[in-house]
Amino acid sequence: MYLHLGQSVVVPEAEIIGVFDLDNTTGSHITRKYLADAEKKGLVISVSDELPKSFVVCCEKNPLPHGQRPSVTKQKDRADSKIRIYLSQLNSQTLLKRAGTTQIS
Repeated sequence: MYLHLGQSVVVPEAEIIGVFDLDNTTGSHITRKYLADAEKKGLVISVSDELPKSFVVCCEKNPLPHGQRPSVTKQKDRADSKIRIYLSQLNSQTLLKRAGTTQIS
């Protein structure tokens, strides 16, 4: 399944790590630092020109060549992954309802 984040942006639900409310989470200096570092690395994608209300952290796995098995080590798995953070004008509860859930497991 896919989750529509706003405008014309959709992401596979299997790639979603978390959906976060900006008002509640940016009170923490750790979250602000994480988002600032991600912005510097070019990992943040704004879905709309409107004021963002939430952010969605996604991890896109790079496809493996045919016949190649996934790595066993966590370090290698991180290298094979691509993190993206989407800023959405939709609030986190709206996105969770679109996903058909009220919580992320």
